[in-house]
Amino acid sequence: MNSKLYKVLFLLFFLTSGAVNAQSQLSKEEVLEMINRANIYWQSNNKPEVRAFWDHAAYHTGNMEAYEVTKNEAYRKYSEDWAGYNKWMGAKSTDKSNWKYKYGETDEHVLFGDWQICFQTYIDLYHLKPEEYKIARAKEVMQYEMSTPNNDYWWWADGLYMVMPVMTKLYKVTGDQKYLDKLYEYFMYANSIMYDKKEKLYYRDAKYVYPKHKSANGKKDFWARGDGWVFAGLAKVLKDLPLTDPHRNEYLTKYRNMAKAIVKSQQAEGYWTRSILDPQHAPGPETSGTAFFTYGLLWGINNGYLKEKNYLPAAQKAWTYLTKTALQPDGKLGYVQPIGEKAIPGQVVDVNSTSNFGVGAFLLAGSEMYRYLSKDAKF
Repeated sequence: MNSKLYKVLFLLFFLTSGAVNAQSQLSKEEVLEMINRANIYWQSNNKPEVRAFWDHAAYHTGNMEAYEVTKNEAYRKYSEDWAGYNKWMGAKSTDKSNWKYKYGETDEHVLFGDWQICFQTYIDLYHLKPEEYKIARAKEVMQYEMSTPNNDYWWWADGLYMVMPVMTKLYKVTGDQKYLDKLYEYFMYANSIMYDKKEKLYYRDAKYVYPKHKSANGKKDFWARGDGWVFAGLAKVLKDLPLTDPHRNEYLTKYRNMAKAIVKSQQAEGYWTRSILDPQHAPGPETSGTAFFTYGLLWGINNGYLKEKNYLPAAQKAWTYLTKTALQPDGKLGYVQPIGEKAIPGQVVDVNSTSNFGVGAFLLAGSEMYRYLSKDAKF
């Protein structure tokens, strides 16, 4: 080939490659559009007047993060309407002698973490406009719980996301050291029954510990959304935990070790399968676990706890899956595994599979991606 022609072709290739790369760079404005697309779709199709149980409450933890980055007052009002509808309470029983904390969806299950995650949003709303009634029930419930001799309140992985951040948020409001002491005590109990020291991951609960329970191919069965709950919960704890807390290194070590384990099991397409270490157990994309992992990874990068060069590629791939495959043009978020507690072989999870908690997880991830790009970083 003529050397001049070669140089011209090379220059054209270089210039067009640069143009393609420039066009492929994600902007914070594009992320904002994706956050708004998903959230407006959800709020347009779902009224806020629903109960304060975990699935709705998990959505609101994401909605409040979306409000923080967008300052869209409609988002704040949506959560405030939900809180007001529920009288700023979770389960509503006033008879403390009958309060329960094993699984239950009735008003007596005040001490069950799935009824306590709502307190996270109530506290966030309190900070926007401090009025004591917004957090009165949260303080009443958690102070009673801490007065009991029991430490086995968090017996399932989801509970670590539901309640650990409540403890650190209430500490920040009240300054009461007992919230941090009990946080550690309850967390160590959870570790004793669910944590796999070798894999650095959490089983959903004691029923799923290997080798008592195995995946379809005889492997350890770590449920993606379950570990997503824990990973995101640890990020939220580290956000509010004092730097001087004597147990901070325990949470940070668990968080960093989980991050290492998580990125190793990511699929080439950017998502995580429902059984993290056995992709063939329930193959195919799943959005809720992937979104929680994306949030946790980006939060760590943004706050200096995870090295960008080691973890950003995984977060990038996951975000691409979330926005190119899971998020639809109209704002519907697909491929969310329905409510459950494990990866189920043969269960259909497709573009039409959506849910409140999945949207909440997406909003968490999107908010952290927005913050990352707001630091003038690009990819």
